[in-house]
Amino acid sequence: MTIVVPKAELANYIGKEMEPGEWFTIDQDRVNQFADVTVDHQFIHLDEEAAKKTPFGGTIAHGFLTLSLLTHLASKSSLVPKEILMGVNYGFEKVRFINPVRVGSEVRALVTIADVTEKNAGQYLIKQAISIEIKGQDKPALVCEWLIMMACS
Repeated sequence: MTIVVPKAELANYIGKEMEPGEWFTIDQDRVNQFADVTVDHQFIHLDEEAAKKTPFGGTIAHGFLTLSLLTHLASKSSLVPKEILMGVNYGFEKVRFINPVRVGSEVRALVTIADVTEKNAGQYLIKQAISIEIKGQDKPALVCEWLIMMACS
């Protein structure tokens, strides 16, 4: 659930774990489309028979596909200032791909607000510590620190 608060209260959420996002299925069609868009046609993503012979046991999502889904996966687990004019992706402090996402798996985002910094008057940099959980697995697909810059009135 997105939490909307006055900008003066943003720092009160540092260290707060947000409600987990909804589960999202990674299907082969999405993986195929991502392969076409990124021109990354490695067999472990596309060829089920060949991928069965690898330690993965079948096709897996591209790590960058999982990363690119953060916008969707974290969208309902976010902190937003009431006075927001716009928010932009500012980058990452770190990204680690921990566990491959098998095609057919469900993933969701676990978000903790790691830091809030007012960079300039009305500009807030929000650092989110995110773990992409794979349903039924102990190890996450990825962990990262995602930076979002929000401009406020």
